[in-house]
Amino acid sequence: MTTPGPEPTPDPEPTPASKGVPAPKKDPMKSFRGIMAGTLILEVIVVALALPVVAKLSGGVGTGTGYLVLGLIVALIATCALLKRPWAVYVILAIHVVMVASWFALTALGGIGVVFSLVWVYLLWLRRDVAKRMAEGRLPSQQQG
Repeated sequence: MTTPGPEPTPDPEPTPASKGVPAPKKDPMKSFRGIMAGTLILEVIVVALALPVVAKLSGGVGTGTGYLVLGLIVALIATCALLKRPWAVYVILAIHVVMVASWFALTALGGIGVVFSLVWVYLLWLRRDVAKRMAEGRLPSQQQG
């Protein structure tokens, strides 16, 4: 006489690894946050280089335009600390809208905003592409042997 064993438990939700898609060895989104932080710091340097232009053409750093540039510098540095948050990209985009809109206050700052807005559009496209490839298992770190 055999005693029946415990009934098998149902399998949990299938994970990408159980579907045949191995997880990447390194988190590509963590690396991407590093790229975003580096881009923000580079942008801080370029925007800070607009301060002499403000001092020469806009009546000094103590004017509204000077405070705008200083505020953008502080906002860009503070955003580096927020990159792990899911809404950080929206903050970055809002900063760039302000920067492009500042074209009327200082043309050089608006030009910087346009250039870096294009850089961020490209970076966000790359992030979407990496996420898609990761879901499909096509990243080099997910390839078998």
